[in-house]
Amino acid sequence: MAYLPLAYLHLATVLPAAVIGGYLLLVGKGTPIHKLLGRVYMLLMLFTAVVTLCMTAVVGPTLLGHFGFIHAFSLLVLISIPRAYLAIRRGDLEGHKYANLGVYFGGILIAGGFALSPGRLLHGWLFGS
Repeated sequence: MAYLPLAYLHLATVLPAAVIGGYLLLVGKGTPIHKLLGRVYMLLMLFTAVVTLCMTAVVGPTLLGHFGFIHAFSLLVLISIPRAYLAIRRGDLEGHKYANLGVYFGGILIAGGFALSPGRLLHGWLFGS
């Protein structure tokens, strides 16, 4: 699939995940709405991580002509979301909390910051090439 449609698909999933994840960090835990939005957040993040793995790195060195450093955040999400889910199923609130904090700060905030760096598509869209 071409890069641009993947970029749009990625934004269509990561932007609502960023809003939902921020909300979940701020509101009461364990409520029915927290559980419902948590499931939506989990699915959005898993989907967006898979989409990003299909996107070729365009900045910096690559592995196999495709994967760049930013793909490490996709792996973080693909590992941490199941860890968070399994932790809460076991009643491990601390494990759930820290896995989700890692996803939000690493997978959304830090990776999003890198997406705004010069040479990246989002930087060009927002600030001009």
